[in-house]
Amino acid sequence: MDYRERITIDPNVRGGKPCIRGMRITVYDILGYLASGMSQEEILADFPYLEAEDIRASLAFAADFERRFVAEPSL
Repeated sequence: MDYRERITIDPNVRGGKPCIRGMRITVYDILGYLASGMSQEEILADFPYLEAEDIRASLAFAADFERRFVAEPSL
């Protein structure tokens, strides 16, 4: 999955945080819900404008961020 099709960064939306398809829900919101124990089905029920692909894109974005963070040498 290419998360860049679903994750947008706009300085005018939520202070430039990575958001789902230009909406006001951030990748961090999705990750927080998953970390708190919510299932994908619960998230989609609570936020009917989200799609399963949005949740997968959030996970892919986080994995890519982690990969880049770990790959950079420490200062």
